[in-house]
Amino acid sequence: MVADRAWPGRPTRWVDLPVRLRPTLAWVLRLTSAAVIAWLIAARLTGISTDLTAPLTALLVVQASAFSTLRMSVLRVGAVLTGVLVAVGFSALAGLSWWSLGAVIAASLVLARVFRLGEQALEVPISAMLILAVRSPDVAAEARIALTLVGAGVGVVFNLVLPSAVPSGRAGSAVLRVAYATADCLDRASRSMATERLRRSEVEEWADETRRVAAHVAEASSVVTQVKEGRRFNTRALTTRDVEPGLREGLDRLEATVLAIRALFTVILVELPPEHRDDRDDRGDRGDRDDRDDRGDRGDRGDRGDRGDRDGGAGPEDDVLPEDAFDEDARLAFSVVLADVGDCLRAYGRLVYAEAGGAQERAEEALAESLEILRETRAILTELLTSRPEGRLELWLLRGSVLAAVEQVLVQLDLERRARLRSAWQRPAPIAAVAPLVRDALPRARARRTGTWSGAPDSLSPTSSHHHPR
Repeated sequence: MVADRAWPGRPTRWVDLPVRLRPTLAWVLRLTSAAVIAWLIAARLTGISTDLTAPLTALLVVQASAFSTLRMSVLRVGAVLTGVLVAVGFSALAGLSWWSLGAVIAASLVLARVFRLGEQALEVPISAMLILAVRSPDVAAEARIALTLVGAGVGVVFNLVLPSAVPSGRAGSAVLRVAYATADCLDRASRSMATERLRRSEVEEWADETRRVAAHVAEASSVVTQVKEGRRFNTRALTTRDVEPGLREGLDRLEATVLAIRALFTVILVELPPEHRDDRDDRGDRGDRDDRDDRGDRGDRGDRGDRGDRDGGAGPEDDVLPEDAFDEDARLAFSVVLADVGDCLRAYGRLVYAEAGGAQERAEEALAESLEILRETRAILTELLTSRPEGRLELWLLRGSVLAAVEQVLVQLDLERRARLRSAWQRPAPIAAVAPLVRDALPRARARRTGTWSGAPDSLSPTSSHHHPR
C-alpha cells in the first residue's frame, strides 16, 4: 500500500525496473553534466569559481528538445541583459534606496512584458536587483552577462551534440491508450446489452466513460506535439522518419470516433422517457418495487402506463427503453456491433502504433478483417431495425442515430483512406537521400553501377544481376 502511494504504476517485476528508471536516470545525468561542464568552462574563461550563474543557466535552458532549448536560451539571455541594463542605468543616477528598488522592479517588469519574455519575466527584476545591490555594478554586470552567455551556450551546444531522443514510441503508446480506453467502454456496454435491456443509469455511466476518454486524448495530443517539437534542430531527426503526421491523423480519427460514440449514448439518454428518471429517484427514496407498481397507476403517470401496455406489457417499473426500441434480437445484434466497434478501435490503434515503427502490414490486415466483420454485423442490425414499420417517431430517430453512429465509425477508420494519407506523409529519413549521393561520389561504386545496370532504370543485366548493390 505504501509503495503504491509512493510510486503509482510501479513495475511489478525486477526485470522491468531498469526500463522504467532509464528515462529518469538519463534526465538526471543530462542536466548534471550540462551544469558541471558550464561551471568548468565559466571558471576557465572568467576566473570566477564562486559565482554559479553559468551552471544555473545551463540547468534552466536545457530542455527536452533542441528547439525549446534554443528558445529558452534566447529568453534567458534577453531577460538577464534587460535586467542588467536597467540596474546599470539606475545605479548611475542613484544608489540603493527604497524608491530606487521599487523603480527598478517596476521598470523591469514592464520591460519584461513589453519584450514578451514569458516564463523568464521574473529573471529581469532578479538580475537588476542583484546588480543594484553590489558596490561595483559595472563589474558585476559584466560578470553576470558573461556567465549567462556561457551557461546558455553550453546548454545549446549540449543539446545539439547530445540530442534527446524523439518520443515517437511514447506518442504511439499514448494514441494506443486512447483506442483501448474507448474500446473498453464499448465492451462493457456490449456485455450489459447482451444480458439485459437498456437502463438509464447504465447508459449514463457509458456516456461518462466516453467523456473521461478526453483526458487520454489530451495526453496523447501533448505527446504527439512533443514529437513534432523534438525533431526541430535535432540531429537524430536525420536518421528517423517523421511519424508525427501519422500519429496526429490517427489521433484525430480516434477523437472523432469517440465523439460519435458519445453522441450515440447522448441520443439514447435524450430519447428515454422523462418519467423513468422520476421513477429512478422515487426508487432511491423508497426502495420498494410494490410501491412503485402502485405509483404507476396514478393519474399524472397514466400515459406511461398506457405506453407499457402498448409495448407488449412492459410495465413502468423498469427504468429501461421501451421494448419496441430494441427487442431481444435487435438488442443482441446491437451488443455485437458495439463489441465489433471496440475490436476495430483496438486494431486501428495498433495500426497507428505499428506505422510509427514502419511495420504496419500485419496490423493493416487485422484492421481490414475487423472492419469487414463490423460491416456484416452492421448490415444485420440495419435489417432488424428497419424491418419493423411500427413504432413512434422518436424510436425511429433513435434507430437512425444508432446506424449513423456506426457508419461514422466506419468512415473514420476507413483503411483505404489511411493508406492514401500514409503515402503522402510516410517518407524516408532525410539521411536516406544523402546515401545515393555519397555512393555515386565514390569511383568504385560509380564503376560498379555502370557495369551492372542496363539502359532501362528498372531492369538488370541478366548476366550480372547478382552484382546489384543492396
